Amino acid sequence: MTKGWQLTLVLILLGLFALFYQGLWGDPRHIPTVLIGTDAPMVEGPDVETGDVISLEQFKGKVVLLNFWASWCYECKVEHESVLQLHQLFKDDPNFVMLGVNYQDKLPDAQQYLKEYGTTFPHMRDLHGQIAIDYGVYGVPETFVIDQEGKIRYKYVGPVTGHMYTTITQNIIAPLLKGQPINTKS
Repeated sequence: MTKGWQLTLVLILLGLFALFYQGLWGDPRHIPTVLIGTDAPMVEGPDVETGDVISLEQFKGKVVLLNFWASWCYECKVEHESVLQLHQLFKDDPNFVMLGVNYQDKLPDAQQYLKEYGTTFPHMRDLHGQIAIDYGVYGVPETFVIDQEGKIRYKYVGPVTGHMYTTITQNIIAPLLKGQPINTKS
């Protein structure tokens, strides 16, 4: 092997090592989305409990929190109490709606999950995964906040607990309901 090839191989290996090393320090929950600021896909699906069709279109003009979850998802169970508290906090505001989207799940499992853990808001089924595709969902839980104009204003990958619960309630939903700018930096 010539010195030129050896040098090239060493430089390639150093470059790969640098990329790997940089990846170790990134936030694994930060998955950028191109959907922020775009119109939310107007999706619909059957209600997990009743089978009636729920359409996002019927909630235009309201702030909508869309939470993707599944009965088999451990982190969904971790966030469930916080999600119920979040709904409790804003449920009396006529301009707020919260919807669950059941993702890659069997209906009996989803129904049992809601019966066991409780629910205070409607949940639609994503029967063929198209809703998740339309929203660019990588896995569950994922949460989106849609403003009164139907634009996606915020996305979070992971359980809505602790600091993230505070960020979503105080810096995203509350300002949107008051017609104020949101703060996604904290």
